[in-house]
Amino acid sequence: MRSLEDYHPRAVGLYFLAVTCIAVFSMNPVIVAESLAGSLLLYLVRHGFRDGKTHLGTLGLFVVLTLVNPVVSHNGVTPLFVVNNNPVTLEALLFGAFTAAMITGTLYWFRSFSEIMTSDKLLCLFGALSPKLALLFSMALRYVPHFRRQSERVQASQRAMGLYKEDNLIDAARGGTRVFSILLTWALENGIVTADSMAARGYGLGRRSSYTIFLFRRRDFVFLLFSILLTAATIAGSFRLGYSYYPVFRVDIPDAWGSAGLAAYGLLALLPAIIEIKEAVRWRWYLSKI
Repeated sequence: MRSLEDYHPRAVGLYFLAVTCIAVFSMNPVIVAESLAGSLLLYLVRHGFRDGKTHLGTLGLFVVLTLVNPVVSHNGVTPLFVVNNNPVTLEALLFGAFTAAMITGTLYWFRSFSEIMTSDKLLCLFGALSPKLALLFSMALRYVPHFRRQSERVQASQRAMGLYKEDNLIDAARGGTRVFSILLTWALENGIVTADSMAARGYGLGRRSSYTIFLFRRRDFVFLLFSILLTAATIAGSFRLGYSYYPVFRVDIPDAWGSAGLAAYGLLALLPAIIEIKEAVRWRWYLSKI
């Protein structure tokens, strides 16, 4: 199987950079909706419906961000109702909804990015530009799940010793402080061990050579070429798209160039999900032939 994880890190990294930047800086309602649909579909293809807590948390974030904007912003000419002499307008509600969709879609893209781009892939991606920055970035990403697992182990040992109780607020606060203190001490000790290990291996003494197991193959070139062409078509077509949130929410009917740009970004957002679905279907077909 050749899923998205098997593609070259530079091709995958440039893809995620393009698909997220377009959605963040454009804020076109159609592009934001396509970004959210593509990121959510990719996450569902990779995880299914097992990770219900993640989806519920993201849905809660979406609702909160949608409702916050009409509370703090009263722009727009279509009032829905009035609270304390402050109108809640339809335009502010729609702007909050599309802003929330942009943020949640970006979060789903970054969730998939963090799973696909492991530390060795990040070293390959940023190593040519700045080896020290690549090493620092990969170590920082590595320590996030590492700290979470260590925190779970410390909490389990504290519960086994009877020192960490969650049914009492004071005991829970003391237990959380104790766990944080243990984690801080462990992090400092681990940092010293890592520094001594790097010094023993001669890190920083001279120019280091680099080695990577990732080869840029033909499929990587095709994937990168498609990403660049679709990104260029999206950017070219976005200049022909007219929309506004204030004072009246308006989305103009796009012309041929604008429609081509929207279609290009839709295909760009769905490209990873298409690759994953194609490989899953091929894998099941192979299994059926056994």
